[in-house]
Amino acid sequence: MSVTRDAVLTALNGITDPVTNGPLPASGAVKALTVDDGAVRFVLEIAPSRAADYAPVQAEAERLVGALDGVTKVSVVMTAHSTPAAPPDLKPQRAAPAGPQPIPGIARIIAVASGKGGVGKSTVAANLACALSAAGRRVGLLDADVYGPSQPRMLGVSGRPASPDGKTILPLRNFGVTMMSIGLMTNEDQAVVWRGPMLMGALQQMMNQVQWGTLDVLIVDLPPGTGDVQMTLAQKARVDGAIIVSTPQDVALLDARKGIDMFQQLHVPIIGMIENMSTHICSNCGHEEHVFGHGGVAREAEKLGVPLLAEIPLHLSIRMAADGGAPIVVTDPDSAQAAGFRSVARHLIDADLA
Repeated sequence: MSVTRDAVLTALNGITDPVTNGPLPASGAVKALTVDDGAVRFVLEIAPSRAADYAPVQAEAERLVGALDGVTKVSVVMTAHSTPAAPPDLKPQRAAPAGPQPIPGIARIIAVASGKGGVGKSTVAANLACALSAAGRRVGLLDADVYGPSQPRMLGVSGRPASPDGKTILPLRNFGVTMMSIGLMTNEDQAVVWRGPMLMGALQQMMNQVQWGTLDVLIVDLPPGTGDVQMTLAQKARVDGAIIVSTPQDVALLDARKGIDMFQQLHVPIIGMIENMSTHICSNCGHEEHVFGHGGVAREAEKLGVPLLAEIPLHLSIRMAADGGAPIVVTDPDSAQAAGFRSVARHLIDADLA
């Protein structure tokens, strides 16, 4: 017997909304409800100040819906809605911004960013996290690429994170890296259809409600571009620096410059740049070919006065390792393909950034 959307809503009617004191669905807090082959997912969109009040609601919703015949999986994500704008004839007094704050237990936060997609940013983030862990650092990896979360696949992690008290989330771990991703809450082929306020709420939950423990460094894999997630991270958390990933291609560099300018406006230091897919060496004849051009990232880094941290080759083994769930620095740490990632990790350690 397959569960229906109406059956889910009927079950949720048995839960009292802590704000309206009426049935939970009638309050409007239940958003994006989907029922797909026994998997039920929805969002509780609430005011940020009421998160503690809704934690028992979240747990009860998971329990009641999970007890329905035909339900195989329940995912309830709690996020914050935007504050309504003040009436146009009023001039609200704005509180002085608190400014970026450190996350308890985390010594350093490093963002890995790119101006456009497809340049290998997530591959760099995963390999860098594993390289730092292999060097003895306590490392966390936050997959903040909400629309395209790939770290669960790259780190070979699956399963839904637990929340024993309904407030804190227990992250998953592999290769010595503590990892959290919205991809752990959804199916691999399920799109995350969220507006800006929901993205920002989810990011703040993953930063502040995940039990990261004590970390030397948290690597944040950002989505490409210059959007809400990047701004929220820089405005809410004290980011120690950003690493910009780009291919040598002119089009990629155009977007990379915009990403660099964004971080400069947000007062986040640029640690350096990484040229990914820098060169390709034919495995049959040994011929070296610069598929996307050569030297563009080095010239850009020189203009900015920041280091070129590494030139990562375009190589089949890097792609296969990532798709297989174990980064190249784990599967073949002494290879030439892993050398660039290990070099960046050593630079961060020597600079007291990890």
